[in-house]
Formats: sequence, C-alpha cells, structure tokens
Amino acid sequence: MAKILKKEQLSESVFKMVVEAPLIAEERKPGQFIILQVNEDYGERIPLTIADADSENGTITLIFQVVGLTTTELSLLNEGDEIPVLVGPLGKPTHIEKFGTVVCVGGGIGVAPLHPIAQGLKNAGNKVIIIMGARTKGLLIMEEEMGKIADELIICTDDGSYGRKALVTEPLKEICERSPKPDMAIAIGPPIMMKFCAETTRPYKVFTQVSLNTIMVDGTGMCGGCRVSVGGQTKFVCVDGPEFDGHLVDFDNMMMRLNSFKEIEEEKHKCFLDKLTDEKIAEGQEVQS
Repeated sequence: MAKILKKEQLSESVFKMVVEAPLIAEERKPGQFIILQVNEDYGERIPLTIADADSENGTITLIFQVVGLTTTELSLLNEGDEIPVLVGPLGKPTHIEKFGTVVCVGGGIGVAPLHPIAQGLKNAGNKVIIIMGARTKGLLIMEEEMGKIADELIICTDDGSYGRKALVTEPLKEICERSPKPDMAIAIGPPIMMKFCAETTRPYKVFTQVSLNTIMVDGTGMCGGCRVSVGGQTKFVCVDGPEFDGHLVDFDNMMMRLNSFKEIEEEKHKCFLDKLTDEKIAEGQEVQS
C-alpha cells in the first residue's frame, strides 16, 4: 500500500500526487517509472514516470493526465487514501553525462517525465535548453520547476495563448541551425510530437532520444504489449527502454498499435462514468453535464 500524502490539480485533466514510497524514492533514477493498480482485485496496471523523488522524506511525485478508466479512478482518490499496488523503480535509467548543450523538448504531460532528466543533465554540467509545448496556456504544467533548471526556456502554445504561437518543432529547428548546433536532444510527449521532433533533428545529425512509455502495459516484459521496432529490431519498451534513439523508432507502427484497443478502452471508461453518475444521482449529488 502506498499512501497519498498530497494531491493537487495542475490543470483541467492533469493531477499531481505525492506518494509515500521510501524504497522507490531511495533507488529511483531519472527516466525510470512505476507500475500501479488502483484496485487490487480488478483493473489494469498502468505505467507512470516518476516526476520527482525525495529520499529523505521517502516520497515520490507522480503526475498524470486523466485519459481513461484507470487514470479516472486514480484521480478520484484523495489525500490519505492508499494505492494498493505500486511497483518500481522499473526501466533503464537515462544515461546522463556531460554532453555539452542538450535541448529538452516536452509536450503536454511529457514535461513531467522530462523534469528529472533535465535536472540530472543540469547537475552533470550541461547547458540545458528547454522547450515546453501545450495546446493552450491552461494545459501547461511545471513551468516554474523547469524554469529553475533551464539555461534557456522556450514556451509554445498551439493557440498562441501563452509564449510563442508555434509547435515545439519550430524553435527546435532554429536551435539546430545555431552554430554550434546542440550536442543532443531529448523529446518526451505524444508519439506524433516525438516523431516530428526526430524528423526535425535528423537533417542536422543531432542525436535525439525519445521516451516511449505511452505504449507500456505490464511493465515487466511478460505481456509483449510494448514491443516496438527500433532500427529494424523488436524491442520491449519496459525492459529495453523506455528510451530509444528517435531516428530509429518506427513511430507509424507504434501509433497504429496504440489504437488497437482504443474502442474497448473507451467503452470500459464510458461504463465506469455512467456507473459513477448513477451513484451520484442515487446519493442526491449534483451531476455536471
């Protein structure tokens, strides 16, 4: 059991939880993740990257977006509640050393897993340029935390409501055209964003690392659900990754496989929301349309 010590809503659908997990807090490294299960008797296991950890207080920070059944159930838990199944740290840690200048690109909720990596790179003596992107200002997260790390912080929104009105690939291209060009890029976010970040850096031969944690299911290498093609070879994200060379990832195949169970997931989520609504009505609570 892992007790929730603090819960905060960062945006309309994004939540932050500080969870009691002393052994994980002590061992975790940037890039690693946990697997949790909200209900011990039923339900899926989902991966969440460890956004931060405090080994002295024995806590880890999880940031997640409500997109399906399990994240909806998780968002309904409150401070003092316990997560029955929480396992980690899992996955290979990010390789961190002094590379020189590193561009860190985070899209949407991808800023959360990017945070400990950018922090580690900064502590290793790198110049860290951070590009953060979201559809609109209200969906941006962790601006203050990333600002403390960045030597240069660039914020983009699709609608221009904050920062630059641009996709993250636009400033990424401009940085690649600088002299000297960056030594490395790291992109974490929706698969389509990571794909186009990799395509942006490819002509400049800037090594680009991506994190494919969105496709993971079991987290232990047993289910095979997270297999991806990297450089023509089959890899399992949970044990071989979650980070890979973005120029070698077959993103089109990955995105096709991500949609394999979309209809089933949506139906399960709808059934849960309908049940939740019925329970609120039975209790005489106000239901928002």
